[in-house]
Amino acid sequence: MITATDMLAKYTDAEAAILSGQEVRFGDRHLTRANLTEVQQGRREWQQRVNAEARISAGGTSPRFQTPDFR
Repeated sequence: MITATDMLAKYTDAEAAILSGQEVRFGDRHLTRANLTEVQQGRREWQQRVNAEARISAGGTSPRFQTPDFR
């Protein structure tokens, strides 16, 4: 099973490779510098998932279900 952390690492590696002028393959997809925006968006999405998982595992709450503070 691939975790959010694994996917974040793949997208971070892909972004670095594209920025250095290389091409990257994700399964049957071939990504080049023209796909940099797409890769960066994917990296941001996986970073948010990793952050949410870390928050929950540290005893926090999901951003979707927070207890309001009416002070």
